[in-house]
Amino acid sequence: MTRGKQKIEAQRRNAERNQKPKGSQLEARAVGLKINCPICKVQLANHNQLTDHYASKHPKEKRPSDSG
Repeated sequence: MTRGKQKIEAQRRNAERNQKPKGSQLEARAVGLKINCPICKVQLANHNQLTDHYASKHPKEKRPSDSG
């Protein structure tokens, strides 16, 4: 019954490998998103994304200065 034992061990290893990762990535995501759009309150990671966001979502509004 060597093959039976190998099969059980393989199933156990596969079950361990396929488990969902514990914990949430929400905390890690929140750390990366540091800038908020003052108009629609969307969270962005950096100033370049904010200027791109203004160009696409708020084209009639004045873009924020680089100092913020």
